[in-house]
Amino acid sequence: MNSPEQPGAVQVQDFPGGIVLPDNKAQSLQQPIRPGGLPPELWLPLQQHLGQPAITVVSEGDRVLKGQLLAAAQGPDSVPVHAPTSGLISAIAQRAVPHPSGMSDWCITLIPDGEDRWRERQPLPAYLELERDQLLARVHASGIAGLGGSGFATGRKLDSTRGHQIHQLILNGVECEPYITADQALMQERAEEILEGLALTAHLIEAKQCLIAIEDNKPAAIQAMQGALARHREDNSQLQRPTEIVVIPTKYPSGGEKQLIQMLTGQELPHGTLPADIGILCHNVATVAAIYRAVVHDEPLLSRIITLTGEALADPGNREALLGTPINYLLQQAGQDQAATRHLIMGGPMMGFELPSSQVPVVKTSNCLIAATVQEMPPAPPAQTCIRCGQCEQVCPMTLLPQQLLWFAQGSEHHKAEQHNLFDCIECGACAYVCPSHIPLVQHYRHSKGVLRKEQAEQASANRARERFEQRQARLEREKAEKEARRQARAEARKARQSETPAATGSPEQAPTSAEIAAPVDTQMLEQRREQAMAKREELLERLSAARDQALASTPQLERALAKHEQRLAALDQKLADARTPAQGQTP
Repeated sequence: MNSPEQPGAVQVQDFPGGIVLPDNKAQSLQQPIRPGGLPPELWLPLQQHLGQPAITVVSEGDRVLKGQLLAAAQGPDSVPVHAPTSGLISAIAQRAVPHPSGMSDWCITLIPDGEDRWRERQPLPAYLELERDQLLARVHASGIAGLGGSGFATGRKLDSTRGHQIHQLILNGVECEPYITADQALMQERAEEILEGLALTAHLIEAKQCLIAIEDNKPAAIQAMQGALARHREDNSQLQRPTEIVVIPTKYPSGGEKQLIQMLTGQELPHGTLPADIGILCHNVATVAAIYRAVVHDEPLLSRIITLTGEALADPGNREALLGTPINYLLQQAGQDQAATRHLIMGGPMMGFELPSSQVPVVKTSNCLIAATVQEMPPAPPAQTCIRCGQCEQVCPMTLLPQQLLWFAQGSEHHKAEQHNLFDCIECGACAYVCPSHIPLVQHYRHSKGVLRKEQAEQASANRARERFEQRQARLEREKAEKEARRQARAEARKARQSETPAATGSPEQAPTSAEIAAPVDTQMLEQRREQAMAKREELLERLSAARDQALASTPQLERALAKHEQRLAALDQKLADARTPAQGQTP
């Protein structure tokens, strides 16, 4: 809460649009955070984040320890996957993953052995002594992705501040969407961990000021965080930077990154820029708690807090579930009435999606599961024609024109929608919520984005193919010219040698010796063999070039054959030089 003790307290501002929703959070806050249990199997997708999927470093049949690396990151936008407990790798295969389409992806199946044995760890409580790059490497190696739902690689996000002066580090504890209370429970019960993570992150990026944003409908979380902050100030802890807890009005979607920045700083994030470009970095409270545990205790991201809620559950609440835990296992623990479950939603009711099946795992971005009854979430009425009331425009937090975007999407004029800033849409669903015609506006926007992204991917692929073709053609022309130049050089050298050979004339007493007769014959034979070897070399070069262009498996064998042929050619050159030496040294 804005403290009167600190001068220059943050003045909360408003952002355009937005709506006030019933929060429905009380039902999952009746009990403290509980363990999610140990299921018979853990299904660990290789892609639980934005960016490239991780690459497996284990095989079926391997026994692994808790915290052991199972899949390594593939580039800076990827994050690794670790074993949530000790056990046996039973399969690496395609399984259903959390997605509205029910799609499958590569997953590692781990059978726990019940021993929960850790790999060797190296805690670093004195992290202030480490260089920035060492801390970043540790964060990236821990497998942390944005736990607020974004799934962006945390190490990459921290590294984006390189070269920027960060004025404010904003900690997002808003959790504005209905039903979800995972962050709220974390703040109420583990405020110290959050502040330790905040101190570490602020040190890493050298932030000048720290702001912790919490909605005013979370009084217990506000009180817990204020108490922890007071203790840190009294203890003269590592949280040395000016830090303020800012209470903001309950309004959806105030937890959006752009909206939160505008509320706390008054700055609008320009189109196509990152918060670091204007001296700001935002992190979720659960993310910085995970950073603290990763750096200080050497614990990679193995579990997360997930809200289990909805009227179809007899025992709702927040569970700390191991990554890879099957959703149906968690729902059984929460006492799901399957017959009464009308909707099974992962995430919140506004930005989440309906799961086609509960046979999918908990992943790093899973913050909530709603098992709703038909009375709780009745079916949406049929969509009707737009009446042009303008309510969607009034509630859009990005000041877009939802009605115009809808017309472009319905008319397949996707590029016109893009010109009207379609990709600025955060898909919050506020427009669809207030639409009196019950038009599923966000679905239309997602479709247009999907079409445009597919076109962009196809165009990028075509550009890469064209570049490869042009490079190959240029290389073939260059090799052809080099080959012709070598042929001309050999022909000229042969003519020069023939002109230097003395004529075989004279009297019998002047006849050449047997050695003089043999030398030219041996030289000619060696020259013929060398020409044949050169032709074979050209053939191998062409075959190798084609194999490299097509990424054929025979490329290594051709490279070895060419290397051996080069050695043979060098030996022939030496023999030819030796054969010519005595002939050149004789006098006619």
